[in-house]
Amino acid sequence: MSSACAAATETNPDYRVVGDSIPESLANPGDAGRGRQIVSGRDGNCLLCHSVPETGERRMGDVAPPLAGVAARLSAGQIRLRVVDPTRVNPDAAMPSYYRAAGLDGVAKSYRGKTILTAQEVEDVVAFLLTLH
Repeated sequence: MSSACAAATETNPDYRVVGDSIPESLANPGDAGRGRQIVSGRDGNCLLCHSVPETGERRMGDVAPPLAGVAARLSAGQIRLRVVDPTRVNPDAAMPSYYRAAGLDGVAKSYRGKTILTAQEVEDVVAFLLTLH
């Protein structure tokens, strides 16, 4: 566990971090189909950096870990934290924090105080990634 996850439990207004995960869902149960659309589409832009062969897309990035088999490596809570705020696991992560709005540097004025994904969209992405064994 990285030093970013050193605190055993931290409570934020929308979620509670325990170790290297957010064990409780942020919203209603996720929809894997919607999650696949987010991962493949411009809202998530996941394919800019990650390869996810299960999406069927032809162009995928290779600068971040491949997401094939992620469900065999990480729990739902661990995936959720990595989507919400990957810097909690790796302080040097280039991946954006998809559900964090406070304490970010270099954010355009029009995006300050806003998250990239909603809580429900995070759960949809988690549901899709959990299908990748």
